[in-house]
Order: sequence, then C-alpha cells, then structure tokens
Amino acid sequence: MKKLASRILVGALLVTAATFAMAADMGSWTGWITDTNCAAKGATASHAECATKCVKEKGAKWALYNAADKTTWILSDQDGAAKMVGKGEVTVKGTADAATKTIKVSSMEMAKK
Repeated sequence: MKKLASRILVGALLVTAATFAMAADMGSWTGWITDTNCAAKGATASHAECATKCVKEKGAKWALYNAADKTTWILSDQDGAAKMVGKGEVTVKGTADAATKTIKVSSMEMAKK
C-alpha cells in the first residue's frame, strides 16, 4: 500500500512540474498585426493592404510586432490575424517558442486603451 501511495505521489509531482514548465512560456503580447516581410515598417493601420498582398503573393506570414521590445512573432492563427490587420493594436495570448519566434495563439482581441 505504501509503495502504491508513493508512486501516486511521485506521479502527481511530475504532472505538477510539467504544468509549471509549460506555463513558463505562456504569456500575453500587445502590438500590431503585420507581415514577416515588413515587420516594424508594417506596424500601422495604413499598411494593411500591403501586408495582405505580401502574405497572399509573396509567402510572408502574419505576425505580431511588439514595439515595446521591438520583436516580431509569427502567429499560429493566420486566419484570425488576417481579420485583425490594420485595425489597431491587438493583444495576443498564447504560448511562445523563443527558438522559432512563434506564438501558438489561444486568443486574439483588440487591445484595451
């Protein structure tokens, strides 16, 4: 019985540790939806048409440009990003992968002012 209880406790601790490790990359970022070709240059409402053309015709990806730290993140939700381009700053929540500079999007909405 003690052996079973010990195994259950160890299993629970491993699951808890894995949850905290995954949560470390979760976050929230605010910025402009732009395309990967233009990044910071495309972080304006007037760039929406050009960004759309770059994504559709030139192989660019939809991305979030964060002016606060001057980073560009490729977004997993390409369809959602396409609907938000040119409308103002957005807040993206999800899980970031720093090695690939991508965010696995869990939600995306207009930023609160």
